[in-house]
Amino acid sequence: MGAGHAHKLYREGRSPVHALPAQCKIAAVLCFVLVVVSTPREAVWAFGVYAVALAAVAAVARIPAGYVLRRLLIEIPFVAFAVLMPFVADGERVAVLGMELSRPGLWGAWNILAKGTLGVAASVLLASTTELRALLLGLQRLRMPPLLVQIASFMIRYGDVISDEMRRMRIARQSRGFEARGVRHWGVLAKSAGALFIRSYERGERVHLAMVSRGYAGTMPVIDDMTATRAQWLSAAALPLTALVVCLTGWMLI
Repeated sequence: MGAGHAHKLYREGRSPVHALPAQCKIAAVLCFVLVVVSTPREAVWAFGVYAVALAAVAAVARIPAGYVLRRLLIEIPFVAFAVLMPFVADGERVAVLGMELSRPGLWGAWNILAKGTLGVAASVLLASTTELRALLLGLQRLRMPPLLVQIASFMIRYGDVISDEMRRMRIARQSRGFEARGVRHWGVLAKSAGALFIRSYERGERVHLAMVSRGYAGTMPVIDDMTATRAQWLSAAALPLTALVVCLTGWMLI
């Protein structure tokens, strides 16, 4: 897979969660999210238990609560959509703080907020404890289609290259006195975007030719793949299994 690439979400550490192979953590998070989505929205207490379970994982991984909460801001667009649901949804109306709101809309908003927040939090914990290179290796170990793994790998590897190219073009525009202040400057920005696309395409061709000349045949070599032991799989399964018990209990109690 070549050299490792750091990312802003990863937080270096030596906790038991960091030490788990990536494929174990990916499978655990996927199963956890599926269980959370399958939980009846009326079982409000169950979502509290899920939150406590994620908090326990964060504590074991030594990930500060503020670190996770700041990265939950990515779901703000979904929060805005959920907030509107009680006002626009049909159905029985109830009075809340002097406002007439839809009861189905309130339940729908709660459903989106609770399940979405838990899913994003689980993803943040996964990214915080797993390097990007390890994530790609984990997807490969889980038998994800090789083409998708390769696409993700190249996106990660050359995303910084494209960002650096954009930075140089922005500096070049500013050095010539250009500042985008209105609609009349959109033409210049559009031409810059076109130039960036052409440069990226040409660089991609050069990189591909260089890789082929070095023996690339559709897959990247795995240098230090990490297999998972049964104990590691069991450790990773603790979170989704706990969530499954809570989910089944929730269905029996409603």
